[in-house]
Amino acid sequence: MDFGISGKKALVCASSKGLGRGCAEALAGEGVNLVLNARTEGPLQTTAEEIRARYGVEVTAVAADITSEEGRAKVLAAAGDVDILVTNAGGPPPGMWSDWDREDFIKALDANMLTPIALMKALLPQMMEKGWGRVVNITSSSVKAPIPVLGLSNSARAGLTGYVAGTARQVAGAGVTINNLLPGIHATDRAVSLDAAVVEQDGITMEEAIARRSATIPAGRYGTAAEFGAMCAFLCSQHAGFIVGQNVLLDGGAVNATL
Repeated sequence: MDFGISGKKALVCASSKGLGRGCAEALAGEGVNLVLNARTEGPLQTTAEEIRARYGVEVTAVAADITSEEGRAKVLAAAGDVDILVTNAGGPPPGMWSDWDREDFIKALDANMLTPIALMKALLPQMMEKGWGRVVNITSSSVKAPIPVLGLSNSARAGLTGYVAGTARQVAGAGVTINNLLPGIHATDRAVSLDAAVVEQDGITMEEAIARRSATIPAGRYGTAAEFGAMCAFLCSQHAGFIVGQNVLLDGGAVNATL
């Protein structure tokens, strides 16, 4: 299937590795030119060079902290006029309700709610003016089924979900869609971090931790960045113009819900 987005331009945040990179590669495979962002210069430049060589698209790499006002300004200035926005930021650390104070919640909100909102506010007007645009926010399956040890993430991502629910309906008439992708556990550094916490807490091996978590997933495995990216690319395609304000789970069936 031709996604009809060859030659368009996408800003993909936190895209040097993991799910962000999976999205960037899938878009590049459809001929989309990229502006990639991550905090660390070295891995980001390596990713940019590899995607450029593999897919033959234009790739601009901007090392900056997208969760800071200064970092966003730097990225947006380099990105210029984009057709597609994929927001993404690392999740807050796990813990218990008693561990977190106001500042912990402020940091989580800044990274996982207010940053995507700021990027949308900056880029939606130009998309609406052109009559076409796609926004995909990488959130979490926790907005469907809260994860007890990820209370900071549950809170911030639920707030973003509520914002998108209203905003998506306001811009759809201008040819711009906003949707959220809700990953369950995928084979990324985030999974390693979460599994390492279980290893330390329960005194088991990493292999045992992975096997234990995999047993809770009907698919029996962790997801891959490539299959996650493929769904992102479809939501950014010409064929997805009637998908508005949706929360798409990619979790191998882990969330046991009818709707």
